[in-house]
Amino acid sequence: MDKNSKICIIGAGPAGLSAGMYLEQKGYDNYTILERNDHVGGKCNSPTYNGRRYEMGAIMGVPSYYAVHDVEEFCGFTHDGPRLNRDYKDKNGNVIYPFDPKKNPLQIPHLLKMRSQVKKFGELLETKYKGYDVNGHRGVAQGRYDGYAVTPGREKVSGENPNLKDLTLPFKDFCKLNGVELVQDIWIGPYTSFGYGYFDEIPAAYVLKYLDFQTTMNFVNVNLWTWKDGTQSIWERLNDKLKNHARLNSTISSVERKDGKVYVTVNGQVEEYDKLIVTAPLAKFGDYADIREDEKKYFDKIDYERYDTMAFMPEDGKVPATSYYIFENMTPETIGHLMVYYRRWRDDDNQPIVTYTLRNHKDRPVLDYEATKKVVLDDLKTMKNPAKEVINEGEWYYFPHVFSEDYAAGWYDDVEAMQGKYDTFYAGEIMAFGDMDETAEYSRELVDRFF
Repeated sequence: MDKNSKICIIGAGPAGLSAGMYLEQKGYDNYTILERNDHVGGKCNSPTYNGRRYEMGAIMGVPSYYAVHDVEEFCGFTHDGPRLNRDYKDKNGNVIYPFDPKKNPLQIPHLLKMRSQVKKFGELLETKYKGYDVNGHRGVAQGRYDGYAVTPGREKVSGENPNLKDLTLPFKDFCKLNGVELVQDIWIGPYTSFGYGYFDEIPAAYVLKYLDFQTTMNFVNVNLWTWKDGTQSIWERLNDKLKNHARLNSTISSVERKDGKVYVTVNGQVEEYDKLIVTAPLAKFGDYADIREDEKKYFDKIDYERYDTMAFMPEDGKVPATSYYIFENMTPETIGHLMVYYRRWRDDDNQPIVTYTLRNHKDRPVLDYEATKKVVLDDLKTMKNPAKEVINEGEWYYFPHVFSEDYAAGWYDDVEAMQGKYDTFYAGEIMAFGDMDETAEYSRELVDRFF
């Protein structure tokens, strides 16, 4: 592609800003990033309270976040935030020790069985499911893998593996198929509580692209990265470093693609481009663009999570000592209840605590936002950490995905085959996974493949 091509990137979240970085590193300087909000970072949202930032969206990373590390190196900073920790409570607010045999000796047989299954699972992923962890979903439904390996070198790998078709099953069924049902007790913490849905509905491919074995073990061992100024600061720094900063408050009212050009109407003015990279939600592309029949056919199949975060100040003397996970509330039967609440700073009791809640499940009515908020506030009372004041709320369009039947039918292969058609390229959460590293890594591969 001509290095002087004029490229429009829609969205200044991790995917869009990373696309700008990788384009720049390949010698493409004629790019424009358009962002409708007044800030960059997308779901990496780190407001300030009392001089310190807290997290309303993404919280942390792990050492296998290689694309995020690319950004750190490009901008010259590192992960310098507070050390995180966590404990667990049951649904009645009692502190429990689900993984500690010394404090919970009755659980020893269960824990030994779980440990055995986790070991078996790791071996299966490396052998039977070789290629499961490459970035993106291209070829999985056909029993192929093709992409970057999850290694420090991130070498390009490809191959045939018919067993990968199993990844189209819901994760619960995938675990049952392989006789490792208890690994769900480990994977659920960093998966469902972080808003990515329930194991009986979400294809295993999504779970394992995000929580490959290496990444999961980092979560288990609390080998975590944080950033003093929040995850949003990663993308603020990248935006500052790019030659072409994102244009904020950019309202796109139309996209028209014709005669080898892309015409984008931004804040009432028509701008002409050669290529378009869409990192904003594809399910909403038709709201402003000249969506074609084949695009609409696939984009209409995208579902998403209704995931809410709420920052509150606890009542005096009721500040939680740490972050708490409530596993009993991470089931479809307890949808709408508090799953985790998060304390960021250990040394400061005058800080917001943030709650995390899901409101939808496949084939069920979406729960009402205000009613769910009341449930969460009641749950905080049960947890013995009642809220004195709610200071911030986030109602997120979260984790766009397709379900097993569409995944198995080749949704990803068909959409990938459309890359470049209509001078348009598709990136962002749906093309990889909804965490900041997977979306950034997909932008890297997209630029590598097509630019």
